[in-house]
Amino acid sequence: MRRSSNRKSSSTSATATAGSTKAASKEFEKIDQLFNVYADKSSAIIDPEGIEQLCSSLEVDYTDVRILMLAWKMKAQKQGFFTLEEWRTGLKALRADSMSKLKKALPELVKEVSRPTDFLDFYSYAFRYCLTEDKQKCIDIESACQLLSLVLGTQFGPQVDKFTEYLKSQSEYKVINMDQWMGFYRFCNEIPFPSLENYDSDLAWPLILDNFVEWFRENQK
Repeated sequence: MRRSSNRKSSSTSATATAGSTKAASKEFEKIDQLFNVYADKSSAIIDPEGIEQLCSSLEVDYTDVRILMLAWKMKAQKQGFFTLEEWRTGLKALRADSMSKLKKALPELVKEVSRPTDFLDFYSYAFRYCLTEDKQKCIDIESACQLLSLVLGTQFGPQVDKFTEYLKSQSEYKVINMDQWMGFYRFCNEIPFPSLENYDSDLAWPLILDNFVEWFRENQK
């Protein structure tokens, strides 16, 4: 009798697993179909042209921060390109297997990114996403300024405006590295602006921020 019971239990479990697999397969089938709408037929990858078409369908601008958030959700590795695996990762997490569902998921994605721990990960990702060459560790000043405005402009507008003004006016730094990038976010969170009253250059701040604070104070006189 026990063997019969075990056999029945195993059969039920196998049926449930098969049903679950079938449902998951059906979900990916719809996600894949949506991917194929935008993917290049020869490379089977969504390239910059495909992303432009995606933006048009989503009714958002190509430079909208939500596209960068979408790339973050997909864990996309190469700027301007989405692979099928990345697409599946992002859309499954967003529970979006159609364009209408993807549109509705964007406001929730914005809320998710706005949570402090998620935003820190997104902010770090944004920098890495802009490293377009092998072994590249820095991004040029112009790109850094554009990216800062995109990802931090809403949250820390005055700080971003002044820091990008400084970056564009100085000639010592040609590029920004990850340590400087992350340091500026910590600066925005920890240092009152525009007073900068508790900024201490003896603490472990990147030198570029010491120079920025000195420049800012000189310009405030």
